[in-house]
This record gives sequence, C-alpha cells and structure tokens, in this order.
Amino acid sequence: MVHQSIYDTFRDRFVAAVKKLKKGNPHDEDTFIGPMISQKEATRLHGWIESAQKAGATLLCGGKREGAMLDPTVMEDVPDGQDVCTKEAFGPVSVLSRFESFDAALESVNRSDFGLQAGIFTRDLYKANRAWNKLDVGGVVIGDVPSYRVDNIPYGGVKDSGLGREGVRFAIEDMTEIRLMVIRTPDS
Repeated sequence: MVHQSIYDTFRDRFVAAVKKLKKGNPHDEDTFIGPMISQKEATRLHGWIESAQKAGATLLCGGKREGAMLDPTVMEDVPDGQDVCTKEAFGPVSVLSRFESFDAALESVNRSDFGLQAGIFTRDLYKANRAWNKLDVGGVVIGDVPSYRVDNIPYGGVKDSGLGREGVRFAIEDMTEIRLMVIRTPDS
C-alpha cells in the first residue's frame, strides 16, 4: 500500500527495479529470484495471478511461469477478494495499491485472515506507534520490509499466519520439556 501522493513515482521506480532482478539458479551469486519450492506451488501462484488479471487487475511486469520458476510479478488495481491479495502468496508477486488515509490502510491490513508481519515506512513517530497499537500482526517493522528478521528476535504471526515464534530462544523452549517438582516438608 502506497500513499496516493507518491504512488505513481513509487510504482514506476519499483517496477523498473523488479524488472532488473535476475532469476535463475540460486547457486549463482547474481541470482535474486530462484525457483519456488515446487512446480505445484508455482502453478498455484501463477493461477492466482491469472485469476486477478481476468477480474480486471493490471499486470505491470512478470506473470510468466516455466516449471517451478515464476517471474517476479507486480500487479495493481487488483479487485478485492482475489486470492493474490487475501492469501499468503509465498512467492515472487507484489500487489500495489493506493491509500489516502493511514488509518484506513491499517484497517485494511487488519481485515486479512493473516497477520505475519507488517512493514511501515514512515518518519512519523506517532504513525509508527499507531501502527503498533492497531495492527493485528506478529511484528511491526518500521523502516524496512516485513520479512526483516534476525535470529534472536521473536519472528512469527497471528491469526492464520501461524502459532508461536521462531528464533533461538523460542527454538530452545520448544525443545525443552518443562518439569516441576514440589517438595512439601510435613510439619513435625
């Protein structure tokens, strides 16, 4: 979601950058986009892209699939209710949309059945706090993408985005059997 005042400029720059991304073998250091986890998953996501196009969405770049390799794809004007907007894609697709009101954008995020993490780009501390207070997500990242993570921070989602948190501490807790022993000394 991009504020309408900068949407056109952002869209043009973003699409130009996405078109430069190299796809291919992940063992090649210059590769940015590798194959999806399986051909089945690439077919699923490609179907979502095609469905959105049939419903009136505009394909700005990408949208082609060869086996498990799906081109990095950017779309705009995707109608509400399309899978590419309402489900977790887990693949190289971005959907751009405009917003005018920050609070309306936050409400839009909360309408999702999912809530992994949110990335908010703002220099306004009050908007950052409002996002933190209002968003129903596992993490709010200010000034970076929502996939930002470091192993020692709690990473995970809410709603249909999962249960629990990843990270060193949480992995150790998951592998630890918590036990309790109580010894009550009887009165003599």
